[in-house]
Amino acid sequence: MNNEDRIKILYIDDERQNLVGFNAHFRYDYVVFLASNITEALKFLNDHPDIRIVFSDQRMPDKLGTDFFKEIRVSYPMPVRILLTAFTDDLKTLVDAINKGNVYRFVQKPWNYETINRVIQEANRHYLTNSLLKLKNKELESAYRELDKFAHHVSHDLRGPLTGILSAAKLALEVDDQNEVKEILSIISNSVEHLDKYILQIQDYYSIKTGEFNVSKISLKDVAQDMHAIYHTHANVKGIDFRITINESIPFFSDEVALRLVLNNLLSNAFKYQRPEEADKFVSLDMSVSNAHATFKVKDNGLGIKEEYLDKIFNLFFRASSLTTEVGSGIGLYNVQNVLEKLGGTITVNSVEREGTEFLVKIPSN
Repeated sequence: MNNEDRIKILYIDDERQNLVGFNAHFRYDYVVFLASNITEALKFLNDHPDIRIVFSDQRMPDKLGTDFFKEIRVSYPMPVRILLTAFTDDLKTLVDAINKGNVYRFVQKPWNYETINRVIQEANRHYLTNSLLKLKNKELESAYRELDKFAHHVSHDLRGPLTGILSAAKLALEVDDQNEVKEILSIISNSVEHLDKYILQIQDYYSIKTGEFNVSKISLKDVAQDMHAIYHTHANVKGIDFRITINESIPFFSDEVALRLVLNNLLSNAFKYQRPEEADKFVSLDMSVSNAHATFKVKDNGLGIKEEYLDKIFNLFFRASSLTTEVGSGIGLYNVQNVLEKLGGTITVNSVEREGTEFLVKIPSN
């Protein structure tokens, strides 16, 4: 076992024979650092932040062990603290050790090998437990911050369309002209569709966070047919040339639901952010499989993305200012990137404002 894998222990005692004895007993099983005073001990703690266990004699010439532990409890909280005490130490010493230094346990001097070795094993388990708890606390804090941010944005985004629907419904109750009522109902319908898409993306968000993938053989031809069926009507109405090419020389294995989520998001954006004045609008989807991975390229000649936004578009709830009235949810591309990370894939984007955008996705075949 190399030093990186062995438990690191700091032993502090002003009596040389105790330092030599501890080192002789434990240097083969553990990485042992020896300090004869508090100054040396602090230097070891500073230079070796992965020290797990600290033994300190109570009666040191420059500082009591309890006071030393009180000091490092703040600056070096992770190492497990063990106080070495003689039979002559009184009850106050033990109480101070608990209250001031949060000592894990006491070992009476003179100690023996079996006792110290057992204490080291117990202390190491305590250290690992605390380390795991600290990591989980950080994860919980991060999750809480994300949930808080998520709830704030979602409530804000839902309130806008709902307010519009409510206002339009109240207006419709006061209007007698059937044509005006139809116009109002059209506005309500558009708002409801917007809400429906937004809610579906929220569902995708939680599915990605909590779900597991189901790997199977994917037919890119079937995927292409479905994408064409979904978007060809929209393409015809908007005068957009929708092109799909496939090069499927070898089988591709991945999660089909996840793949469709990625392609739907990218194609939806490509159709949404078109330039009205462009005569030859197009959206293309190129799919190929080779060298144990699949490549998907979604390209358009639409509005494009400002260069200053390219490194932000995958952030949750980021919305780039656009040259169109279409406003995204700020969830779609975030979902895409999260799906691809779980699949071991990557996504890159190239875009020029008022010229178009190209997304390149690579997914390994599992």
